Amino acid sequence: MPTIAGPSSSPQKHVVGSRSEIIGGLRSAEVNTSRKRKLRSDSAAEVAATTVLPVNSISTPLKWKSPRRCAVSSPKTSDEEIKEDSNENLASPVKKLSVCLDVKSKWNPRDDDQMKAVKEALHVSKAPSTVVCREDEQRRVFEFVKGCMEQKKAGSLYICGCPGTGKSLSMEKVRQQAEDWAKQAGLPCPETVSVNCTSLTKTTDIFSKILGKNESGKKANGSSSPLQQLQSLFSQKKQLSSSKMMLIIADEMDYLITKDRGVLHELFMLTTLPFSRCILIGVANAIDLADRFLPKLKSLNCKPFVVTFRAYSKEQILRILQERLVALPFVAFQSNALEICARKVSAASGDMRKALCVCRSALEILEIEVRGSIDQEPQGPAPEGLVVKMDHMIAALSKTFKSPVVDTIQSLPQHQQIIVCSAAKAFRGSKKDSTIAELNKLYLEICKSSMITPAGITEFTNMCTVLNDQGILKLSHARDDKLKRVSLRVDEADITFALKEIRFFRNCLL
Repeated sequence: MPTIAGPSSSPQKHVVGSRSEIIGGLRSAEVNTSRKRKLRSDSAAEVAATTVLPVNSISTPLKWKSPRRCAVSSPKTSDEEIKEDSNENLASPVKKLSVCLDVKSKWNPRDDDQMKAVKEALHVSKAPSTVVCREDEQRRVFEFVKGCMEQKKAGSLYICGCPGTGKSLSMEKVRQQAEDWAKQAGLPCPETVSVNCTSLTKTTDIFSKILGKNESGKKANGSSSPLQQLQSLFSQKKQLSSSKMMLIIADEMDYLITKDRGVLHELFMLTTLPFSRCILIGVANAIDLADRFLPKLKSLNCKPFVVTFRAYSKEQILRILQERLVALPFVAFQSNALEICARKVSAASGDMRKALCVCRSALEILEIEVRGSIDQEPQGPAPEGLVVKMDHMIAALSKTFKSPVVDTIQSLPQHQQIIVCSAAKAFRGSKKDSTIAELNKLYLEICKSSMITPAGITEFTNMCTVLNDQGILKLSHARDDKLKRVSLRVDEADITFALKEIRFFRNCLL
């Protein structure tokens, strides 16, 4: 007989019981979950004390996004918040520079004050606060001076390089660095003598300049020459109180070259005296002066340490121009105009002074153009986009480099062009002239290396006479044609610019 289920075995009770178990399990799970959430919230609160997190970061895992994506991803973000957020997170220096340029005020070439400010920033005499693109050379010179001051030991250094490569400006910065370092190190500041040798009446006056700066030399015997007084001064042992080092910076040192080179020899010999405190730094354009004019110094163990300043590259010229213009509150030059100026000047000579002159010339061309527009519309506002553009810079470059001399050199016959190249190569540095015979030797070497049949000495002399008539060479009078002195009347940069497109002459001028 089938069993009838009682009240205790009712299926409804089983269902209710199972539901209560489920509810109890859910409640215990909620309790556990709430405890875990509480623990997480407590730990999140501790983290929030040091880090500010978004509200949803507690319940959802974080995924890294760039600041710009985070700002734009929210549809409720306003345009002002997006712009502010993106500006706060600009990391690229190029972006920062563009923001700075946007902030700059509007350039008005009709404003005399703005035009004057740009011209002053590009002037050759304007010394920048920092000398860029010459950090390595400055460091080497400063380390040399610092080593001499630490050891209280005399020494000589020769700085050479093409004109306009920052030699004199770098020496001024090194002088300031040496004085600042001496104060920090607790050492007496060196007595500095800066002499531009072109200002000397006589080459021997440089010893008077050095002696006048030296306090001990003022008490010396006045009957002897300044050189003898210096030699006597640096041959005697002095007290510690008067042991200041003397930093001598002789700019344009190649002007001290005499027939017997005695002044240069004696100047460098001052650093070899037993109690000398001279730190001699000679600055000149002749790269091989130490080898050609001072071979005796090597035998006397006082050959100077040499630091060479190379010609500026395109990138370096562009950077220096930008450094000078970035301080202005407006933009006066197009970037591509500055770039073509840097490219042309670096290809011709690498002379930074030439690049500054070209930029000033381009600015003057723009100024003339603006004045013409003022005459036509005196009451009208300044037109938009009146900055130095490519056409202004190209006109300035043509004005600077494309001189009548360039046209004359380009129209010369080949052998006369070879003579001009020979003269440019012979008269580099401090050598200003030579005889026709010496110039003919260099001409024959170039012809022989290129397998070109050279002209005879009579024809060579006649070609030099033609170049003299055209104003490229200068010939002196002499009984013998071979003994006539020859000098160059034109700038080497004009010769390089005129013949740089021809590979043969480009190689000749290396």
